[in-house]
Amino acid sequence: MKDIVTNWNKLLGRTYSSVNTNTNHKVRKTDDCSVNSPRNVALNLLHGNFRSILTITFFGLIAFGSGLFILLAQPYDVLFRLKCVFSDGGEIFEMWRKPPVELYLRVFLFNVTNKDAFLNGEEKLRVEEVGPYVYKEMLSHEEIEFNENDTLTAIPKHPLVWVPELSEGRQEDDQLVLPHIALLSIAQVVSTSSFITRLGLNMVIRQTDSQPLVQMSAKEFMFGYHSTLMALGYRFLPTWINFEKLGLIDRMYDFDGDFETVFTGADDISKTGLLDTYRGSTSLSQWSGVCGNINKASDGTKFPGDIKPNDTLLFFRKSMCRALTMVRVNTTVASGLQGYVYNFEDNANDNGKYRPENSCFCNGDACLPAGLLDVHGCYYGFPIATSYPHFLEADPAVRQHVDGSNPDPAKHKSYFIIEPKSGLPLEVAARFQINMVFGDLESMAHVDQFSNMVLPLLWTDTRLYNLPDHLQTHFKMYLNVLPVVEVASMYSSFVLGGILLIVAIYKYLQKVKKVSQICKPTWNDDCTEEDATRKFTRSLSYNTMRRESLTDKELKNYYSSLVTPLNQDITWEEFQSLKEDDV
Repeated sequence: MKDIVTNWNKLLGRTYSSVNTNTNHKVRKTDDCSVNSPRNVALNLLHGNFRSILTITFFGLIAFGSGLFILLAQPYDVLFRLKCVFSDGGEIFEMWRKPPVELYLRVFLFNVTNKDAFLNGEEKLRVEEVGPYVYKEMLSHEEIEFNENDTLTAIPKHPLVWVPELSEGRQEDDQLVLPHIALLSIAQVVSTSSFITRLGLNMVIRQTDSQPLVQMSAKEFMFGYHSTLMALGYRFLPTWINFEKLGLIDRMYDFDGDFETVFTGADDISKTGLLDTYRGSTSLSQWSGVCGNINKASDGTKFPGDIKPNDTLLFFRKSMCRALTMVRVNTTVASGLQGYVYNFEDNANDNGKYRPENSCFCNGDACLPAGLLDVHGCYYGFPIATSYPHFLEADPAVRQHVDGSNPDPAKHKSYFIIEPKSGLPLEVAARFQINMVFGDLESMAHVDQFSNMVLPLLWTDTRLYNLPDHLQTHFKMYLNVLPVVEVASMYSSFVLGGILLIVAIYKYLQKVKKVSQICKPTWNDDCTEEDATRKFTRSLSYNTMRRESLTDKELKNYYSSLVTPLNQDITWEEFQSLKEDDV
C-alpha cells in the first residue's frame, strides 16, 4: 500500500527527498525575500504542483482527443458496416443464410357451397373462405458461392412444415368442394385451338368423366392430387407438364432449378442482401421492359440499409411473378425497434388503366381488369391471375360472377414494418390471392358454366409476427444502445477534456502569479536568519555557477563543512571567516 501511495505522490509531484529531524536547525523565515532568478523560477515551476498540472493536461488532451476520434472515425458506423457486409461466417450473413425467425404461411381456401345448383345453371357460383391452414416456412439459402464482383450465388429453399396448433381447428384432411384446376386449365388452353383439337379433348373429358368441381382434402388441393388428365399430360406433353400431381401451393413453392445472385454489400452496404439476378438475369423472362425488373429487390429476408423516409423499395417472391414497389406510409415501433411502415403502392396491380407504365403487364393487346395480374407465364401456361385477397382494390366487375368475396383492408391489405438503419424486417404481412381467369368455354365439355369468369382459388398470408426475444435483445443493443453510447461518449469526452484543460490552465496561471510575487534574488545576509552551513553551501554554489571549477581552498572548506555534524550550529563569526577565506 505504501508503494502505491508513493508512486501516486510521485505522479502528482508530492515527493520529498529528505526530512530534517534536527530540532536545533533554524528554519528560514517566510518573509518577502526569496530567490527569483530565471533559473530558480523554472526550478520552482518544475517542482511540486507543476507536475500535477502536466498530468491534468495530459489526461485532458487524451479525453478531448478521444472525443475528436469518435467524431471523425465514427466507430459505430465502422462496426455496423463490418457486421452487415456478407462474408463467410459473418453474423448478419449467417442470419440471412438461415433466418432464425418464425415465418408462417397461412392459406385460406375458397370452398364451393352450391356445386349442383351452379353446374345446373340455376345459381351464381357461391364460395366461402375456409382457413387458416398454417405452415412454417423453413427458409434457407444453400450451396452458396462468393463471387469476385461483390455478389454471392445461392439456391433458395422454402420447405413447409404443418403447424396444427395455429390452424384454429382446421385439419389438412378437411373435405372441401374445390375447382379441378387441371381440367379447367387444359380446357381454357385448348378453347382457342382448332376444332379437331377441341373435339379430341372433349372426348377425353367425357370418357374420364372429369368434373370441374370435385371433393378433395385441403392438403390434396394445396400439395397435389391425382388426375387422369394430369397423368395424360405428363405422359404425352412432358415439355409442358413435368409433374404428375397438381397442387397450387406445391407449384408456388417449386424452386427446382432456381438460383439467385445477391449483393454482399462490400461496395455499398445499402445493397446487402438485395437481388442482383434471378436465374442469371436482372429481369423476369415473362415480362418486357421495366415490368420484369427484379434488380435490387428483396425477397423479404433483408431490405436495403440506411433507408430514407421517401425511398421506395422492391419486394419479390417467385409466386408473385413480379417485383412490387412499396412506399412508406407511417412510422411505428415493433419488436422494441422503431420501423417504417410500408404498403404496396396504389394501383400496383393495374394493367395500364391508372398507371401507364404498367401496360407491359398486359398479355399482348388483352389487358385484364384493374386489380388482376396475368401470370400464366409463371404457371405453365395455366390461366392464373393474382390479385389482393377477396379482390381488394380490384375492378368491381371481377366479382360479378362469384358470390362470397368480402374485401376488408384490415384483413387483406399487405404491410411491412422495416427498421430503416439495417433494413431488418420487424413484421411482415404479404397477402396475395390466386385466381383463374376464363374466356369463352362454350365449346368445351363440362366447363361451359365457367365462361368469362374470374374464379378465386385461395389466398395466402406470409407472416412474420415479430422477432424472437434473443434477436430483439441483440438488435436493440446494436440499433438503440450503441448509437447512444457513441454520442454520449463523444460529448462526455469533449466536456471532460475541456474541463481538465481549463483546470490545468487555471492552476498554471495561479502558479505563475504566485511565483511572480516573490521578490528578486539578494545575497543580503541581514535579510534572513539561516543556518550558517546552508548559507555557506548556497554561497559556494552561487559562486561556483560563475566559474567552471573550484579552487583548492574552496574544495578544502567545502569538504570540511560536510563533516560538520548537521546538529552543530556555526557561529556568525565562523561564517564570516569562511566567507573571507572564500574571497
